[in-house]
Amino acid sequence: MAETMRGMRLGAQSLETESGVEFSPRVTVNFRCPESHEFNLIFSATAELPNTWECKKCELIAVRLENGNPVDLAESEDDGPRTHYDMVLERRTREELEELLAEVLADMRARRSAGKLTA
Repeated sequence: MAETMRGMRLGAQSLETESGVEFSPRVTVNFRCPESHEFNLIFSATAELPNTWECKKCELIAVRLENGNPVDLAESEDDGPRTHYDMVLERRTREELEELLAEVLADMRARRSAGKLTA
């Protein structure tokens, strides 16, 4: 039994190589937090670049740098997450919503007057 079986640890090493692999175009983006921590992140060249990112060291909000200067966050169009109401307003006008509300209220009043409290 002098022979021993040698093997690899599962998941520890990959047998794949990067030869012949063509990577998608990338861009390196620099960020700086209020504590002056600077770090780089790599994004796809076609991705919309975020203006802020959480610092890995101090967890404060870091601002993207362009040519060594922070971007102006006042010009940012991002007002936070869109609400359900915002998405409804993208599909319908206020006049259409007023008309739908009037129809629903009329239907509810008709059901209540007929003694049917639930739909």
